[in-house]
Amino acid sequence: MAAYVHWLGEAAEKYDVKVHGWVLMTNHVHLLMTPHTDRAISRLMQSLGRRYVRYFNYKYARTGTLFEDRFKSSIVQDTEYLLTCLRYIELNPVRAGIVNDPGDYRWSSYRAHAFGVEAAIWVPHSLYLALADNEHQRQQLYRQLVSEKLDVDVIAKIRHCANKGLVLGTEKFRNQFTTLTGDRANNL
Repeated sequence: MAAYVHWLGEAAEKYDVKVHGWVLMTNHVHLLMTPHTDRAISRLMQSLGRRYVRYFNYKYARTGTLFEDRFKSSIVQDTEYLLTCLRYIELNPVRAGIVNDPGDYRWSSYRAHAFGVEAAIWVPHSLYLALADNEHQRQQLYRQLVSEKLDVDVIAKIRHCANKGLVLGTEKFRNQFTTLTGDRANNL
């Protein structure tokens, strides 16, 4: 997984994408990122996928594809859903029964957010930074936020939007997205 993180960092820098959150599971990855150009995330994922598959196949003496499908993505309304989505991502190892506490999982952004553990790929989102004026209070508030149980309906909504490529946000935000882009937002 260290190779994946390394190449994620290189690709994020190359394509000008900020990585705010992540969890690397054994069979999938969740990333919360902000691109600075329209095609940046697609290019990042393509570059990362090519490098990692080549590495993985060589290391494990195998051939062929590694990932089932093209990556799935969803636009996330920052003010309403970003921190919830971040919690969803970082709690993935807990929901999977791998750890009891998200701080025990090494391949996640949780320890950066909750304890200030340095992570080269991490760029804190402005909403995370706005939790408090100082680092200690911010980390404490974030730990408290993550300890609050995510509603089952919220988890289902995040999964649905991610799997279908739909916008995760309020109805007003989805309507604005549709008006601005002409693309379908979502119909939840």
